[in-house]
Amino acid sequence: MRHLKRTAKLGRTSEHRNAMLANLVCSLIEHKRVTTTLAKAKAARSVAEKMVTLGKKGTIHHRRLAVARLHQEAAAKTLFKEIAPVYKDRKGGYTRIIRMENRVGDAAQRAILEWVDFTPAAPVEAAPVADVKASDKKK
Repeated sequence: MRHLKRTAKLGRTSEHRNAMLANLVCSLIEHKRVTTTLAKAKAARSVAEKMVTLGKKGTIHHRRLAVARLHQEAAAKTLFKEIAPVYKDRKGGYTRIIRMENRVGDAAQRAILEWVDFTPAAPVEAAPVADVKASDKKK
């Protein structure tokens, strides 16, 4: 009996499953929204929320733990600089799962995994470029 055994196996070995979930969470961090199957979205949600909790703590130890789990330093940097500060006052529930229609090939239930209440910071304005006269362009 599988009572109290919560891990979704997803038909993979533990190493393959951990790598797939890490890649899925890195894609979520980079793109702010991913489309996947419902089972993978539910499995990745717990990993993503644990990474945000590490990001909110913000110490070098927690940064190293996040890099060790995600295997991508760029994703961890984005997590600590952009995503975690948005949720500093929130106690949990950083992601949402939106169900979609079934996939055509195998009728798997699809879902969108995205951040809740995330509005990216306004892009930094570039310094104004000096106007170049048409006569200067020809030279």
